[in-house]
Amino acid sequence: MTIDLHTHSSVSDGTAPPAELVREAAAAGLEVVALTDHDTTAGWDEAAAAAEEAGIGLVRGIEVSTRFRGSGVHLLAYLPDPEDPALQAELARIVEGREARVPSMLARLRELGIPATEEALAEVSPDNRVTGRPHVADLLVRLGAVKSRNEAFARYLADGGPAYVDRYASDLVEMIGLVTAARGVSVIAHPWGRGSASVLDEAGFAVLAEAGLGGIEVDHLDHDRGERGQLRGIASRLRLIVTGSSDHHGTGKTGHELGCETTSRGELTRLLERAADLGSPTALVGGVRR
Repeated sequence: MTIDLHTHSSVSDGTAPPAELVREAAAAGLEVVALTDHDTTAGWDEAAAAAEEAGIGLVRGIEVSTRFRGSGVHLLAYLPDPEDPALQAELARIVEGREARVPSMLARLRELGIPATEEALAEVSPDNRVTGRPHVADLLVRLGAVKSRNEAFARYLADGGPAYVDRYASDLVEMIGLVTAARGVSVIAHPWGRGSASVLDEAGFAVLAEAGLGGIEVDHLDHDRGERGQLRGIASRLRLIVTGSSDHHGTGKTGHELGCETTSRGELTRLLERAADLGSPTALVGGVRR
C-alpha cells in the first residue's frame, strides 16, 4: 500500500484544488493520501467526495502553525472533529494572524521598489482560503523579482528577511492538547528541517509525548539518512508513530512529487487505531477503510 500523509491544495499554498489533488494522487498510484492544508479544514468535503469517486483512501488533516521554545514548529493534526469549537477558534486566530501580516509584507516590498499590491496578489491566488508567505512568493515570481518560491524566501521572506513580518502562532503543547480534545492525532511535521534539531531534541519530544503527541514525520525530504535514523530511534523509545510524506504543493514546491516519501501500512494502522481510541468522528474515506 502506497500512503502519503502530507499534501496541500490551493485552499492553502498548494496549486491544485482539493478534488484535482486527490485525482492526481490516485493517478500517481497512491492508495491513501492525506490533505493537510495550513490551518484550515475548508478543503475536506471536496477532497472526500473526490476520494469516494476515485476509489482512493483520504485521511483528512490540517498542518497547524505553532511555536515551541521560541521557534516555529508545524504540527500535523489528523482526523480531528472539524466542528470542535475550541480547535476551530484557535485555527481562526492563526489564519487571522497570517492574513493580517500580508499587507505589511507587501508594503515592505513596495518600499524595496517591487510593485507588490493586494490586487496583484489576489490574481496569483484567487482560490485560496489561507493567504501567507508562499502566495507572496508566487507574486514575486510573477513580477519577475525572483525565479522561484525558494529564491523569494531566501531573498525577501524568510525570518529576518527585508520583507518578513512576524505573526501569531499557537503554543505547541497547548495545540497538541486541543487536537487531542478534538479527538485527533497529532504528528510533528518535518521536525529537523530548517535547522530545528536543537529545538526538537529527544527531551523536547518527550515533553510533547507527555502532552499527547502521537507521532513524528520521519521520512521527509528535509531529513537526510542519518537524521531519519536518529528520529526513528526517538520515536521507538517514546512509542510514537512514524510517518513519511511528500509535503506536496503542486508546482509551487519543486521536487516534492506525490508519493516521493511514504508511510508504511502498519504505521497508518497505528494512527487510525489511535484516532479510534480517542473517539474520532472523522473516518478514513474513499475505498480502503471506512
